[in-house]
Amino acid sequence: MGDAENMKSDAPNPRPTEIELKLAVPTQDPSRLVQRLSKTALLSRKKASIRHLHNVYYDTPDQVLHQARIALRLRRVGSDQNPQWLQTLKMGGASDSALSQRGEWEVAVPNGALDFHALEATPWSQIDPDGHIFQALAPCFTTSFERSSWLVRGPDGSSVEVALDVGQIVACGHSAPLCELEFELLSGTPDALFDTAQAIANTIAVLPANTSKAERGYALAQNTWDRPVRARPPELGRELALHEAAGRVLREMFSQFTSNLHVLCTSDAPEVVHQARVGWRRFKSALRLFKPALPTQANPPWLALGPFLSDLGTLRDLEVALNETLPPFLEAYAQGDAQRVQSFETMLSTLSAAADRQRKSVRIALQTPATGLALLATTQWLEALTKPPVPDHTTTEAPMPLRPWARRRIARLRQRMKEATQDAHGAQDQHRIRIFAKRLRYGIEALQPLLWKRRAQRWHQKATALQTSIGTARDITQAGALAATLRVDPGLVEFLRGLAVGRETSSVPVLEGLGVKLSPVLRSGQPKVVATRRTRQKVQQ
Repeated sequence: MGDAENMKSDAPNPRPTEIELKLAVPTQDPSRLVQRLSKTALLSRKKASIRHLHNVYYDTPDQVLHQARIALRLRRVGSDQNPQWLQTLKMGGASDSALSQRGEWEVAVPNGALDFHALEATPWSQIDPDGHIFQALAPCFTTSFERSSWLVRGPDGSSVEVALDVGQIVACGHSAPLCELEFELLSGTPDALFDTAQAIANTIAVLPANTSKAERGYALAQNTWDRPVRARPPELGRELALHEAAGRVLREMFSQFTSNLHVLCTSDAPEVVHQARVGWRRFKSALRLFKPALPTQANPPWLALGPFLSDLGTLRDLEVALNETLPPFLEAYAQGDAQRVQSFETMLSTLSAAADRQRKSVRIALQTPATGLALLATTQWLEALTKPPVPDHTTTEAPMPLRPWARRRIARLRQRMKEATQDAHGAQDQHRIRIFAKRLRYGIEALQPLLWKRRAQRWHQKATALQTSIGTARDITQAGALAATLRVDPGLVEFLRGLAVGRETSSVPVLEGLGVKLSPVLRSGQPKVVATRRTRQKVQQ
């Protein structure tokens, strides 16, 4: 961004730090976005500047720049008959937040070719002093889009450039759509970016965009564009302050959640929904884990996400029943009877139709401003965590170092899971054990570099085994509850009820082997397949 200013001089950008907030716009009709933005209260009296931008990104065949988190591009501004060229080097910046701060050096060049001398006043000279990397550079992918931009000045004297980019990314013969809002800070504090974005998000649905155009270009080139985003716990050194560790861990988990929501807009893969749910559960678990390190107002403003998260959970339950839980039992139910085979397949078709309706409902919710506002507010809350906490003058105790703090928290969590396994009387107790097992597992994974190696590994294995054993039985019970709402063969519902009883009974020795003390009632195995009114309404919609 900031092309107009940089075209005035062929000198490197004197202000090399770019502070930017990126938001994807999940809309089915991007052609009307400029008109909709122009009608918002923030931009209604401002004239948009419209330009077509074509960018070519360069890297070596083994992607040396990508591995070093460096982007080098040539940008063509203007028409084909009278083009102007900018060469831009970008370095650093986190990929787990929609807010990025990175080095940027931009300079005008005379033609559409990379200029080695234009990099002399940048950190490139330290990376590639002899020009060996530069000689190996070749075009990697391109982005081409129309940019509509507005300049917004705040009452506090801040200045923000708002830009809407609509176009496409092209790599290796493949293309992917591009539709995003960028807010670049020209003057003021990053809070001005969030204030400006919030004013627009009140009427236009947005999603935090945690990856740059360059990162998405590489993903398209490597055929990983629409793949589910899995957990990638950040590195934690014992020298970190507690609030810094909390910020790193929570941002990565929230990024997993929001990145999968972005993929969910176009992908039907069940694993995308699963990883979105995993990201959210990890995030909520870490909020409890780091509660002593968080501000007094510990909960971020995500309560408005409640209905959306409920819809997402229903979709996940349907997909698990359809793709994982039920298919293996077809032969056991049918036993060679063609009519039973037809009944079972009809049930799967009915579940599939319900899942399609639920997926559409989730996507509609992603195109609702309330969802984007809650995600944007949480992003801002997470960014505030990186700031050192205000000293508490009522105590003279020094803060506990990160490593002993992490070990104490995980040991306490393990003890709570152990206590929960004592004399489990019913499904509610098993659910509680499963929750503690998840929290312990996620906590160990997040803080692993700070923990005891063998002990943490042993606790992690037990927590995973408990979660899996109880979860498998729960999935069968849930599949029966879903089937009971969908007017399938009553005999099938009874069959699934029996499966749930059998799985509960067969899991007894497994749970007892893991230290769960079950009451006599649970040992006899008497679960009930019950569909709540809320589940019934969601599935039948």
